Amino acid sequence: MDLVSGYKGVVGLVFGNENSTANDDRYVERLLDRLNNSTKAEDRRMAITELQSVVAESPAAQLAFGAIGFPVLLSVLKEERDDVEMVRGALETLAGALTPLNHAKGARNEVQPATMNADLLSREGDSISLLLSLLSEDDFYIRYYTLQLLTALLTNSPSRLQEEILAIPRGITRLMDMLMDREVIRNEALLLLTYLTREAEEIQKIVVFEGAFEKIFSIIKEEGGSDGGVVVQDCLELLNNILRKNSSNQTLLRETMGFDSVISLLKLRGRTYNFTQQKTINLLSVIETINLLIAGGSESELGKDVNSMTNKTVLVQKSVLDHLLLLGVESHWASVAVRCAALRCIGDLIAGHPKNIDALASKLLGEEMQVEPALNSILRIILRTSSMQEFFAADYVFKNFCEKNADGQMMLASTMIPQPHLLTHASLEEDVNMSFGSMLLRGLTVSENDGDLETCSRAASVFSHILKDNIQCKEKAIKINLEVPLQSLGAPEPLIHRMVKYLALASSMNKDGKPNGKGGLFVQEIILKLLVTWLVECPSAVQCFLDARPHLTFLPELLSSQSATPSIRGLAAILLGVCVLFNESSDSSKDAFAIVDAISQKVGLSSYFMMFDEMQKSFPFYTAKASEQRKPLTRSSAASMVDIEDVEENDLMDQKNGDQVLASLFDSSFISFVNGLEANIREQIVETYSRPKTQVANVPAELEQKRGESDMDYIKRLKAFGKQQLSEAQELRGLNASLLEDLAKTGQRAGGTSVEALRRELKEATERLEMLTAEKEKMESEVSMYRNVAGKMESDLKSLSDAYNSIEQANYHLEKELKALRSGGAMPYPDIETIKAEVREEAQKESEAELNDLLVCLGQEQNKVEKLSARLAELGEDVDKLLEGIGDDAGLPEDDDPEED
Repeated sequence: MDLVSGYKGVVGLVFGNENSTANDDRYVERLLDRLNNSTKAEDRRMAITELQSVVAESPAAQLAFGAIGFPVLLSVLKEERDDVEMVRGALETLAGALTPLNHAKGARNEVQPATMNADLLSREGDSISLLLSLLSEDDFYIRYYTLQLLTALLTNSPSRLQEEILAIPRGITRLMDMLMDREVIRNEALLLLTYLTREAEEIQKIVVFEGAFEKIFSIIKEEGGSDGGVVVQDCLELLNNILRKNSSNQTLLRETMGFDSVISLLKLRGRTYNFTQQKTINLLSVIETINLLIAGGSESELGKDVNSMTNKTVLVQKSVLDHLLLLGVESHWASVAVRCAALRCIGDLIAGHPKNIDALASKLLGEEMQVEPALNSILRIILRTSSMQEFFAADYVFKNFCEKNADGQMMLASTMIPQPHLLTHASLEEDVNMSFGSMLLRGLTVSENDGDLETCSRAASVFSHILKDNIQCKEKAIKINLEVPLQSLGAPEPLIHRMVKYLALASSMNKDGKPNGKGGLFVQEIILKLLVTWLVECPSAVQCFLDARPHLTFLPELLSSQSATPSIRGLAAILLGVCVLFNESSDSSKDAFAIVDAISQKVGLSSYFMMFDEMQKSFPFYTAKASEQRKPLTRSSAASMVDIEDVEENDLMDQKNGDQVLASLFDSSFISFVNGLEANIREQIVETYSRPKTQVANVPAELEQKRGESDMDYIKRLKAFGKQQLSEAQELRGLNASLLEDLAKTGQRAGGTSVEALRRELKEATERLEMLTAEKEKMESEVSMYRNVAGKMESDLKSLSDAYNSIEQANYHLEKELKALRSGGAMPYPDIETIKAEVREEAQKESEAELNDLLVCLGQEQNKVEKLSARLAELGEDVDKLLEGIGDDAGLPEDDDPEED
């Protein structure tokens, strides 16, 4: 056959030594020929013994045997069932051909003979049904080697074997019967069933129908429960396989045997607990069983949530919380892996289940006079543990306790009353008698004494869960004032200000890139998370935050810090955006416009928006699934899970460990929350930036020059033109805002474009913005010049008016003198008309001179107006449209300059 010849052809390529390979080929062929054609039984037994030996030792012999040997040995199993020794030898030889040899390991792309042989044997017609039929033989070794051979086949070709077994009538039943066989057979059958049931739903159903639950718990009881060996581990793995995402099997277990058999495995016997490695694995497997029951069925199954809630209710009613609290909180002998698994299981049990939440809140731990609420004990773990994993697991309990539990949040927040002794150097052991809130406040402020901010950040993480989506708790927390270390330093300090103080301290300690304490690399992220959670939808918290003027200076500096990570800068940008989004201040120095202006001046709005995108790219879990699937606990993965200990301080700088820590700090719900905030912040900042701080009235005026127009009308029109320039400048500001909005949208699309293209677009937009800003400044300068010209014209007009008045007065005096002369008759009559003509001529000359000067100035200004209109047309502005509708001289605009951006 072609497949066989193909396999034969690669032998030399894989193992290289052609002479050795050829010798092995010929030797295997001779043995198979003797086995197939010899008439003497003794000769055939010797041949199969030699064949078994060479196949078990030589990879080349394995490959040669796989090419031509399977039909020969399968015929032995079919035709010589009465010869027990021959059947044993054939099964052992087949098992050896499917067993990888240690010295056969080479490059990854090399052909593995064991894998090839497993594939070839599974393709042989009726091979699987033949092997399953051997399980009914009386000989112990035949059944034992058959199970080993099936396990080897399943390891290398699981899908094919599962299909074949399902197609064989009573195939699974025969395997299930092996669970009641002798111990060695039972253990092999158990191992085989764990492989079969990992992903085959049909096999899972048949196994349960064949009484898997009763047989599994019977074997576990015989082996000593959780104190048993690896057989108990295999039983629990099989149990977990048939319960995973299978609501019907979970319901069957709940309604037939109940959960007592599972819960009893968590019980610790005696006063001194011996946590061996195997016991730790067994306990982890039992906790995984409870987690599977809590998770319910698959997402496609109807009633998944109902089944999950029912399982949670029954488990807590059966006192599973007591056993988990003993393992996760009270047991100091358990490994970190068990304590973390127990705490996370508690968190899952109470998630979305009000009755279970109340049950946990009412639990008391300890003995005799040292009894305290379970929540206090879990908080103490958070504040004291040296293990980062244990901190995350305990924090997970509070996250689920506070989620959509306003009453529980308020209960915890109501105990947060500052006490004078919180700022003393009292030992940590004295917190046994403290309330939950006092212990939490102590954790928030204990860093004041030793400069280590890790404890503060852990307490801040719990505090953020208490404040999340709860306005009452946020308002209450605003009123918490902490005493300053020295009375001479002033009045008590708001708690929110103390958190910003610690954030600044962590930033200064981390400027050299070194962590401030174990896990201290993430102190800033945790405190920023707390502040964002606190200020969202709480204007009074925003007001309290901005009451300290240095805060508005510190945050932009943090955005520009070179030592800050993208996640820190991104969260700081979100915090500033929250101060804009939920700002109701009427103070011009703290309102939304002031914050946007500070961002624009110190960071730049384009750089500010880019920080959001950098943050998204820096979080490896940003694109992760909403709920991360936990890996099943198997023989291969059990050892690594047991060895879970704390992440070493030196490893915190490692990117992989850092991503894992960030993934634990910021779960999918917080990431979705930040994404929603980011979109609203972009929109609000663009709107705030484009809206002028003081609205300028539009006063129309005539722009076309009219003949015979009075001087006052001329001045009014000039002023109106200046005002029009201001209006156009305002429109340019609106254009700037639209460009900014385009930039914000471009930032949102950055995930789908290349970095270089985004940079080019940003550069072009920045240059365009700078050009428009320069044009705006030039126009404002022109407007200022027009105002000066108009003022000068008003002054000249006033001078003309004064001169005319003086002439009229002189004329009046002359006429009066003339009358006096006429009445006296002593002097000759002067020529009055001549005098009047001379005076009028002199006045007219002066007026014409002044008017000529004024017309020259106006001609110059008209030229400038024409140049400015041409420049606006070059910029793409419709000048006629801008001037349309202007022509009313109802009033004069104000002379005050509008406030610039």
